[in-house]
Amino acid sequence: MPLLLFFSLFALLDFVILFSIGSEIGLLTTLLLVLATGFIGLHLIRREGTATLARAQQRFAQGEIPSSELMTGAALIFGGALLMAPGFLSDGLGLMCLIPDARRLLGKLLTRIGFKGQILGATSAGSRGVPPDGWEDASGVKREGRQGDGASSHSSEQAPLEGDFISRDEPRR
Repeated sequence: MPLLLFFSLFALLDFVILFSIGSEIGLLTTLLLVLATGFIGLHLIRREGTATLARAQQRFAQGEIPSSELMTGAALIFGGALLMAPGFLSDGLGLMCLIPDARRLLGKLLTRIGFKGQILGATSAGSRGVPPDGWEDASGVKREGRQGDGASSHSSEQAPLEGDFISRDEPRR
């Protein structure tokens, strides 16, 4: 809910700034600036998205985890999307995502405020009242996790969970 409130206030402030600057510089100039930044954002998303994917595949082929490339690519794509949004506040934030030093500063700032695992409302299992070691199926019924030595129990009367491996020799149910 706080994230939705933040995005709503950000959009409202962005439009207020757009309309106030637009009244000073004129309609045609404002439209040209909004269209220009939109095309720049679209170009950056296409160019940087494919370049980042190529760098990530290269690092993956070398046996390394391409986490920095993926985070950089996500920031560049997010910056391009912000440039495509109509508004000068979103354009400023989009430009911050494109400049490497500003991008690092923005990443440190987001880490410092505690924006680690709460992206788009993602929560841990423990915050919903379900113990982190237990499982919850689609109907919301809590089930215990792995039993004993860590192997999952799979009796013949239970249907296999989605993703379980059934060998070719095992009869289908």
